[in-house]
Amino acid sequence: MNISKLYAKKKTVYSFEIFPPKKQSSIDTVYDTIEALGDLDPDFISVTYGAGGSVRENKTAELSDMLKNRLKIEPMAHLTCINSTREELLQILHKLQAMGVRNILALRGDIADETQLPGEFRYASDLIRFVSAHGDFDIAAACYPETHLQARSPEEDIRHLKEKTDLGVGHLITQLFFDNALFYRFMDRIRQAGINTPVSAGIMPITSAAQIEKMTNMCGASIPAACRKMIEKYGDDPIAMRDAGIIYATNQIMDLVANGVEGIHIYTMNNPYVARKITLSIGSLIHD
Repeated sequence: MNISKLYAKKKTVYSFEIFPPKKQSSIDTVYDTIEALGDLDPDFISVTYGAGGSVRENKTAELSDMLKNRLKIEPMAHLTCINSTREELLQILHKLQAMGVRNILALRGDIADETQLPGEFRYASDLIRFVSAHGDFDIAAACYPETHLQARSPEEDIRHLKEKTDLGVGHLITQLFFDNALFYRFMDRIRQAGINTPVSAGIMPITSAAQIEKMTNMCGASIPAACRKMIEKYGDDPIAMRDAGIIYATNQIMDLVANGVEGIHIYTMNNPYVARKITLSIGSLIHD
């Protein structure tokens, strides 16, 4: 199934993101997690590119195979290119094809050693071209409501995004954000730039003050005043912080759906409890 086609058929495409286990752990350590998430009937589950981007130790394809062929849940395999060779990426693409996995989220990835220049692939657009030339894949790409950290301006970031969609990217998933106004402004800008590709809004429930500090530092997402006050009030109480984060994310999603968002993509952090609480709250809003 090509995920891109779902946006024309569904009121709101609903999906989750999970990550593979650490390299020293068995893939079975996340089986209960994905089984619980599968019970929530998502349209697809994306699998991040694990093991620090190492091709040899990567479990993304294995976990995608488990989703597709054991649990009958549509997977979308993340694929990064910055530290990979053409041969390594071809191995992964052939493996995914053999498993029947046809959906890929094409990402640049992080540079493992900042002292080294990128090798055969420099940008996500290079990977998109490569994947398109080596298989019948439905390709998604990332986008950034608050602008990519390394872009010189929002205008430059949108030009790069337009290049990706012109190469045939079928749908987009945003980086996490906590202020819906920023998302709406971003959507206006990309539509004005001629980018008409469907977009899923990436939502990360705040379940830990330390976790969200780390994530926002990595991706550059801002924390609005209301969200920061919530973290300050409940950050020292894990249960209260989790429950407050669930409510905040639920309210975000309710507003997004009311304003016609095309998709909701929840960064679950492999926490099915959080995903279940949100799904039960918004189920009647997103189902046709």
